[in-house]
Amino acid sequence: MKTILSWSSGKDSAWSLHVLRQTPGIEVAGLLTTVNETLDRVAMHGVRRTLLDAQAEAAGVPLHVIPLPSPCPNDIYETRMAMFVRQALADGVEAIAFGDLHLEDIRAYRETRLSGTGLKPLFPLWQLNTHDLAGRMITSGLRAKITCLDPSKLPRTLAGREFDMNFLRDLPDGIDPCGELGEFHTFAYAGPMFARPIAISTGESVDRDGFVFADLDFSTS
Repeated sequence: MKTILSWSSGKDSAWSLHVLRQTPGIEVAGLLTTVNETLDRVAMHGVRRTLLDAQAEAAGVPLHVIPLPSPCPNDIYETRMAMFVRQALADGVEAIAFGDLHLEDIRAYRETRLSGTGLKPLFPLWQLNTHDLAGRMITSGLRAKITCLDPSKLPRTLAGREFDMNFLRDLPDGIDPCGELGEFHTFAYAGPMFARPIAISTGESVDRDGFVFADLDFSTS
C-alpha cells in the first residue's frame, strides 16, 4: 500500500516511519509537512525548513510541503490539503499515516476529512502506552530535542533539552511522556529511521504565540 506519512519533524512521526517500514504491505512513498510560509518553519514545532529537508534526506523519503499562512483559517488549511489529496491520488497513493496516539477527536477529524477521498487513514501508534513508547524510542536509539513547549504546563528551562530518560524523570506529575496533549514538541535528529544523524546545535529560546521555542540549527563544530 503506497502511503504518505504526515510528518511533524518530531519523535512520533519518526517512530511512525520506523514502524511503517516494518509493516508488511506498506510502502512509505513520501513525507507530508505543513510549513509556516512567513517564517519558513514547520507549523507548531517551529523547526527550520532546512532541518526538515535534512531529515527527509537522511530518511531517504521524498518530502511534500504545504505552505500555510499564520494564522491559518481552517478553510485555507482544508482547501490546500484537499489539493494535495487529489494530487496524491493521481500519483497512486493509497493511504496517509498519522502519528496520533490517543486523541479521539483528532483521529475522528482526520477520518472524516479523508472519508470518500479514496485515501485510507492509518494510525500505526494508536493507543500504545506512552510511558512504554517513550522508553522504547529512547532505548532503540531515537534522538530528539525539545523544540517547543507550553510554559503553562512545563518549566521553560526544558526547551532545548534532549528527549532522554533524564528528561522523562524531570517532567512534572501528570505530563504525558510523549507530549500527546501538546505539552511539548520535538525534533528527531537520529535513530533507526535515518541513514545518518543530523548534527544540530541549540540556540537561544524565544517566546512566540504563547509557547517557548528552542532555536535549533545545524552544528558548525
